[in-house]
Amino acid sequence: MKIVVAMDSFKGCLSSPEAGQAAREGILRAGFGDEVLVRPLADGGEGTLETLAQGLGGRVETVRVCGPLGTPVDARYAVLPGGTAVIETAQAAGLPLVQPGARDPLHATTFGVGELIRHAVRGGCRRFLLGLGGSATNDGGAGMLQALGFSLLDESGRPVARGAAGLRDLASLSAEGALPELRDCTFRAACDVTNPLCGPLGCSAVFGPQKGASPEQIRAWDGWLARYAALACRAFPGADPEAPGAGAAGGLGFAILAFLGGSLEPGAPLLLRETGMADALRGAGLAITGEGRFDGQTAMGKAPAAFASLAASLSVPAVALAGSCAPDARPCGGVRAFFPILREPCSLETAMRPDVAARSLAGAAEQVRRLWHAACGR
Repeated sequence: MKIVVAMDSFKGCLSSPEAGQAAREGILRAGFGDEVLVRPLADGGEGTLETLAQGLGGRVETVRVCGPLGTPVDARYAVLPGGTAVIETAQAAGLPLVQPGARDPLHATTFGVGELIRHAVRGGCRRFLLGLGGSATNDGGAGMLQALGFSLLDESGRPVARGAAGLRDLASLSAEGALPELRDCTFRAACDVTNPLCGPLGCSAVFGPQKGASPEQIRAWDGWLARYAALACRAFPGADPEAPGAGAAGGLGFAILAFLGGSLEPGAPLLLRETGMADALRGAGLAITGEGRFDGQTAMGKAPAAFASLAASLSVPAVALAGSCAPDARPCGGVRAFFPILREPCSLETAMRPDVAARSLAGAAEQVRRLWHAACGR
C-alpha cells in the first residue's frame, strides 16, 4: 500500500523531515511491504525554509544583512531545485532579533528582507516564497523597497530614513531604479492575517502595541502609512491598502502586493501546493501527519489539518500522531483519529530528546500500521 507521511516539526525536538523519517521507519518495521513517501510539511512560519530545503533537496544560503534596527545579522534563506527562493522575513526583520527593552518600530526596517531578495535574484532565483510572520517593523515594506532600488524621497529629493520614521517625510516614490530582474520574478507570500494597511484593524493599531508602540505613535504611524499608500496608488494604480493582508508584517504585505505584483495566500495551503502534495497523495491508501502538540488550535488552519483536509478531498484517510494531545484536541478536517506517541510516563525533558521522540514516533507509527492492516486487510 502507498502511504504518504507529512509531519509538521516537533518544535525543539525533530524537524519535519526527521519526524517523517521516524514515522516511515515504524511503518516499514510493520512488515507489510508498503511504499512510504515522506513529504515536508510547513505553513510559512518559523522553520519553513529549513523544512523545505531538507525535504525537497534544496540548500540554505547565509547572508549578512541589515537587521531590524540596523545592526548586521546573519540571515538564511533556502534555494529549492528549480531556483525557487524561500525567505522568512523574520530572519532579517524579526521581533526575536530585538531585545524586549530595545523594541523601536519607529526605526525598525525591512531593509534586510530586500537584501535577501536581492541576493537571491542575483543568484538566479526568479520565484519567491515569503513567510511574513513575526516582524518587528511597521514601515510598510519601505525598507525592503529601498534595498531593491526603489526610490523613496523627501521633499528635497533625498532618500528618506529607514523605518516608519522615513514615511513621515516621504514625498515621492518611484520604481525607476528598481532591480530590472524584478520584472521577471513572481512573489507568493504565506500570510494568515487579513488586516488592511490602515485604520482600526490596520497594522499600526493591531500589531503596533506588541512591537512597543504607544497610542500616540500608533495614530501618527497610521497617518504616515495612509499618505504612503496614497502615493503608491498614484504611482501604481493597482495598489490597494484595503486588500486583505496588506497590513501583514507591519505593512510589508502591502509592498509585496503593490510594488512587486505578488500575492498573499494562507500559509499551509500555499505550501501544500508548492510541494506538490496533491500529486503525492493520489493513489495512496493512508496518510499520516502530526505535530508536537495536537490541540484545539490544530483545526484552525495549521499544517497537519490542512494536509489532512487535502487528503480527504482525494479520498485518502488521515491519522495524526503527536507528542501530546491536549484535552480540547479533536478530529478535524480529514483527521480520522489522533494518538499521542509516548508509551510510558517520563519528564518533558526526556520526551523531547530527539532520540526518544524519534523512537516513540516510530513505535506509534508501527502500531497504527498494524491496526490499519487488522481493520482493513491492507
